[in-house]
Amino acid sequence: MTGVQHPVIRTPDQRIRVFVSSTLRELADERRAVRGAIERMRLAPVMFELGARPHPPRELYRSYLAQSDVFVGIYGDSYGWVAPDEEISGLEDEYNLAPRTMPKLIYIKASQERDERLSELIGRIQSDDTAAYLHFRSAEDLEDQVASDLAMLLAERFDESRAALEPDPETAASALVARVPVPYTTTIGRDDDVARVRDLLARGTDRVVSLIGPGGIGKSRLAIETALATEDLFPDGTYFVLLEGVLEPGLLLPTIAYTLGIRDNGEAELEQRISHALADRRVLVVLDNFEQIVDAAPVLVRLYTVAPTAAFLVTSRIVLRIRGERVYEVPALHAPPGTAPASLDPATRTPAVALFVDRAQAVKPGFDVTEDNAADLAAICRRLEGLPLAIELAAAKVRILTPAGIAERLEQSLPLLTAAVRDLPERHRTMRATIDWSVSLLPEWQRELLEDLGVFATRFTLDAVEAIGVGRPWEGQEIDGLAALVDGSLVKQTEVGGRAVFSLLAIVREYALGRLKARGEADRVRAAHADYYFGLVRRVAPDLGGPKQAEAVVQLGLELPNLRAAVRHLVYTDRLDDAGDFAWSLLIYWWISGFFAEVRVWMLELLEKQHDQPITQHTRAVAWFLALWGEMWQHPSEQVVAGLGECVRLFTESGDEDAAAMALAARATARVQLTDPKAAKAEKELRKAVTKLRELGNGWAEAITEVSLGRLAWVRGATDDALVHFDRAREIASSRGDLFTTSVAGNLWSRLSFQLGHLDEAEDEFVRTLLISVRLHYEEGVAYGLEGVCGVAAARGDAWRAAALAVAAGVIRRRIGIFDAEAFTVHTPYLEILRGRDPESVAAGEAAGADLPVADAVLLALPPEHHAEVEEALRRW
Repeated sequence: MTGVQHPVIRTPDQRIRVFVSSTLRELADERRAVRGAIERMRLAPVMFELGARPHPPRELYRSYLAQSDVFVGIYGDSYGWVAPDEEISGLEDEYNLAPRTMPKLIYIKASQERDERLSELIGRIQSDDTAAYLHFRSAEDLEDQVASDLAMLLAERFDESRAALEPDPETAASALVARVPVPYTTTIGRDDDVARVRDLLARGTDRVVSLIGPGGIGKSRLAIETALATEDLFPDGTYFVLLEGVLEPGLLLPTIAYTLGIRDNGEAELEQRISHALADRRVLVVLDNFEQIVDAAPVLVRLYTVAPTAAFLVTSRIVLRIRGERVYEVPALHAPPGTAPASLDPATRTPAVALFVDRAQAVKPGFDVTEDNAADLAAICRRLEGLPLAIELAAAKVRILTPAGIAERLEQSLPLLTAAVRDLPERHRTMRATIDWSVSLLPEWQRELLEDLGVFATRFTLDAVEAIGVGRPWEGQEIDGLAALVDGSLVKQTEVGGRAVFSLLAIVREYALGRLKARGEADRVRAAHADYYFGLVRRVAPDLGGPKQAEAVVQLGLELPNLRAAVRHLVYTDRLDDAGDFAWSLLIYWWISGFFAEVRVWMLELLEKQHDQPITQHTRAVAWFLALWGEMWQHPSEQVVAGLGECVRLFTESGDEDAAAMALAARATARVQLTDPKAAKAEKELRKAVTKLRELGNGWAEAITEVSLGRLAWVRGATDDALVHFDRAREIASSRGDLFTTSVAGNLWSRLSFQLGHLDEAEDEFVRTLLISVRLHYEEGVAYGLEGVCGVAAARGDAWRAAALAVAAGVIRRRIGIFDAEAFTVHTPYLEILRGRDPESVAAGEAAGADLPVADAVLLALPPEHHAEVEEALRRW
């Protein structure tokens, strides 16, 4: 739209990534120093926290290196262990796998006792014209040296980039792929299935396509590949909704809303907002692991009824049995028929054998089908019934067993193991037995580690594992244990924000948790899990109202599945007071991220249990407050007002004046929503709450209450008072570094100023709040900012620009399901005047705005002097 193309600019979530290679224990201090240097430069360290290990999973190294921009090698005395059947150590393997085009900075520690093979490697590096090598003596020297060298390298690359070619024009259209999980490994044998499912979606006659099959058959992988293969069918986007950690049917809508970017602030029914967001949009919504909440399936019928152009792709072990569902039974991979051996020719291998070979090569380079092992490989794939996950688990064992050894053990073990689980369907039995067999090859302490990991929801960090390991048999062996489980394909490892994170596939987690329960230790480990995340909440929550707000919200968002699991455990085990404290500590997070419907589910469950398990008055007040928040907006009544009044009493009697003042402000807000609003009484209560909150130093709640006073004054026609309240809210929030509330208050102040004719002041504040919203990736705020600048442009007669911004803002509104009270919509009257005066320019602007990407719309709205400061942030849109 701007007519200007720019070189790719890194954003905070696309920082330059620096891969760090070294031995782990020998150079632990040096690794910490290098991480410090990288983070000082605001770059992202990519550190394989399990170290250079005896049996490196080469596909994982390749994945890490493929996502990295710079290679840093730190070498001391040790070459590292060379595993059986390997020719080089993991340390040398990492160097060999680094692309030749990747800049390499090599740091060699002064030594008189260096391993001969490491000396040979260093000699080879010194002759490599793509690597720069330097010597160092201490970790302290190394940190400064690495920081300095990275700064010089970046300066050189920046100079080179000035002459760079234009970026790939498809980069801006990569939002679809960014929303779909990236597979850990290559997908094999699913081309025909992808084509068939694509055809079902392309027909448009089936509203829900369900991929049905047992755990481990590859439903999620097929869904991912289908999502990637149908981009052209769904021009308005694909949303991949992970339901793995969602166990309550009532959490389906909040989880969909979160994925769509909809904030549930309680002001409208969530189903209504999702319907609004999906209406008339050709989107694909993928719902992965639906079997856990199959009772919520009728919700999909309601959604597709009001959003007929949206399609739903579901993975589930069981059929949903709803109208409009088309079932696709996901087949197993074809294995060699009868007693035929595996083909020696890659072009004629069955998919099952091809998958085994591919995964085996990841742990044992050079592995292939030979005349000696062809019959055994075919037998393995037939015995495992072509189940992809079972084949992967078996392939991981080629490091320690021959194909003949694997086939023999499967022949002996699987019949016995499947006989023990006759209550499961056939392929479920085979998959469960294969996991059991794979786990049986581990030492006992590693088996117990895997079972304990079953308490985590989706991903988790090494810190979290260490926290739950206190007193466990594997305490102190977390790194080695995780390494073994990663090598055995039982745990997956990836990197998020420069940190290693781990995960279990859903069926492996289910297996692990089942074993933990059978040992009678599930509650103990879950309690340790809940305690760790409760502690995390207590550490992070204080940052939510201040200058570290954005970072805190991101951190909590990454941990959301485990936060759900923790509060669920607290409620389930009758630690109701802890659950109340947990939920109350995150009040600001629920408000910023929009999770009130989700929290309401937990709080109602807590209140149901209070009859059998005593709770404090404070906990009762917290539960009622959070349960009534949405009711206050969506179903206002005297009963809701009375309920919030009870919260005021309970908080007061429990000694929490701060919470009592917030409940008083909420009760006043509820009064305003009534059919016969009690505005005067509401204003009195809001003023009383503001005074108390100011006395107590709760700046966040004070600012929010000032916003409520301003909205009330505006509706009542007291515009001068409203401006004062909005301005006071801006001042309080800004002084605390609370960008989110600053944006909310600033937007309302500028809207009202514009309505009163103060165009210049309004424009300045619209621009300010738009800049803040872009920084926060707060789409609702961006829409408001675009509309504000649209109003100013329309008032000044700039018809084309005003119309383009209005439509661009409307596109965002519809996509995230937001709508406004008429009293606070100020830009449309001026635009309608222009429509009568200059219809051609308005029509042209509206046509352009419909196709305007968010980034271009923001640049169109902002004065040119502000473009440079937002270009990096806009790369995320």
